[in-house]
Amino acid sequence: MIASGKENDAVDLLQANFQAVKVQMEDGAKGIEEVATLDIIALGYMALGDLKAVALILEKMNEVAGSLRDDENLLGSVVMHMGSMYSALGKFEKSVLMYQRAVGILEGIYGKDSTFLVTPLLGMAKALGCIGRATKATRTYQHAVAILESSRGVESEDLVVPLLALGNLLIKEGKANDAEYQFTRVVSIYTKLYGENDGRVGIALSSLAHVKCAKGDVEEAIYAYRKALQIMKDSNYVALDDSVMERMRIDLAELLHVVGRGDEGRQLLEECLLITEEQKGKDHPSFVNHLVNLATSYSRSKNYAEAERLLRAALGIMTRTLGPDDQSISFPMLHLAVALYNLKRDEEAEQLAVDVIRIREKAFGEDSLPVGEALDCLVSIRARLGKQDGDLVALLKRVLRIQEEGFGYESEEVMVTLKKILFYLDKLGRKDEKFGLQKRLSVLKERYKHMIQY
Repeated sequence: MIASGKENDAVDLLQANFQAVKVQMEDGAKGIEEVATLDIIALGYMALGDLKAVALILEKMNEVAGSLRDDENLLGSVVMHMGSMYSALGKFEKSVLMYQRAVGILEGIYGKDSTFLVTPLLGMAKALGCIGRATKATRTYQHAVAILESSRGVESEDLVVPLLALGNLLIKEGKANDAEYQFTRVVSIYTKLYGENDGRVGIALSSLAHVKCAKGDVEEAIYAYRKALQIMKDSNYVALDDSVMERMRIDLAELLHVVGRGDEGRQLLEECLLITEEQKGKDHPSFVNHLVNLATSYSRSKNYAEAERLLRAALGIMTRTLGPDDQSISFPMLHLAVALYNLKRDEEAEQLAVDVIRIREKAFGEDSLPVGEALDCLVSIRARLGKQDGDLVALLKRVLRIQEEGFGYESEEVMVTLKKILFYLDKLGRKDEKFGLQKRLSVLKERYKHMIQY
């Protein structure tokens, strides 16, 4: 019913069954039949996206499952589903407990080397990773891999999912060398099964490129990204405007910009823009994103006039589709203010910065970091316009308060703003205000100096 769009009928059916089970439980029936029925009902609500109902049903399931012996028929599957649903609700500690019980039940039935253990092990590893228990998560992924290797061989396609998950966890933990081994295995498995020009190889290569980038092997990363994109394009594995291909182009473009090859990076961003325009039209949100990305690229190369053109086009689309005061408009608008500042068109830049502050104050609050960012930009613009130094100090003190709250009193952002405040206080001759701030700045400078040396 849900798959065919008859959601209201599905809800009626789920509610009727839930009420029936509830009555049975109130009459004292709390066995495997009741918890298994609740499991099906909960999975139905998961399919509908009604997480509130899922949470309610899980409470009832816990009442029953907690009192059942592990040797009850079907309990392993039910508890495994509970682990999955708790993960979907973000209750990862409970999810881990459910998966642990499921593994224990299935081990008792099928043995410690059974492939039936793989699904709950993967679920448990993911939940462990989400609560910061990376070491145990790694061991759990490795356990799943070892079971699959012994039962299905070291080149089985079934290894791809756990290897990718393990690789991503290792990258997150800063273990790039270990992660590279996992992704290299995935590329090898797909290549042997489907040939080197298959789209699955392309996707695996993009993951490998990501880890090579994390290792600092920039040229190898660029080569892997380019090869991955070419394979994906030639194999027609996904559409040109598919989000996976789009993400690969953007990642490669960003990497090329970082290493000073902006022209090559811009070509990829222009390709993204052209494909999106042809496939989705100029009013699609991703078209606007590509306009802004391309504008950022031109700003990096100091072609502010082209950046202005692209940003005005993006703002025109966003204003038409979202309205003039939508908070998302403030981001390209501030970018445009910076471009105009660099083009020495300070009055226009000032008005845009003021508009950004107004929009962001309403959307995020007067003391939010996005407001602080816009205020900092406004200070630079007004300084060149020759506005009163006292007014600039007042704005900078507001920026400082926001940064202290958002980044912490000892952050690098705070140190930079302190320098600016001291500069203008010195110009104003307000020596009495300088002493405390100067002392604080000296302490921060010394701290960062030691951190850099270390």
